[in-house]
Amino acid sequence: MSKIYSKMIKNTPFLTILASFLTISIFFGTTGCSKSGANEKDQMVAFAKANNITYTEDPSGILYQIITPGTGTKPTISNTITVTYVGQLMNGNQFDAGTITYPLSSLILGWQKAVPLIGVGGEIKVLIPSSLGYGSAGAGSSIPGNSPLYFDIKLSAVK
Repeated sequence: MSKIYSKMIKNTPFLTILASFLTISIFFGTTGCSKSGANEKDQMVAFAKANNITYTEDPSGILYQIITPGTGTKPTISNTITVTYVGQLMNGNQFDAGTITYPLSSLILGWQKAVPLIGVGGEIKVLIPSSLGYGSAGAGSSIPGNSPLYFDIKLSAVK
């Protein structure tokens, strides 16, 4: 018997345990919530509590509170919308604000999910996980990668 084969036979229980451990590690490392995802949700929930946002959780992971449902048309992904908004990071730093008109389909996924929840004249507060915002790349110098975002959005027109 060769030395290598002899060592493999002696180490079989160790190799079996090691293989099991690696299989479990791979499974749990690629499924379920990651620490960063859980941490983002914790940040979003803490922000909501600190800012008196009574939220509903969407299956996508966004947290939202409809302030005013609006009485007009609710947009679809194929519409162009006009909104007035304020955007903040979870530390409260405002990174953007203004009034814009854009096709809803060209905006971040979090907006594509949240804005259709209200009609014209409506207002929504929405917390967006980074995966539905700007992801790991971030946006310019004002939004770091992996940043969950908060927006206060008022929908004024749908075309």
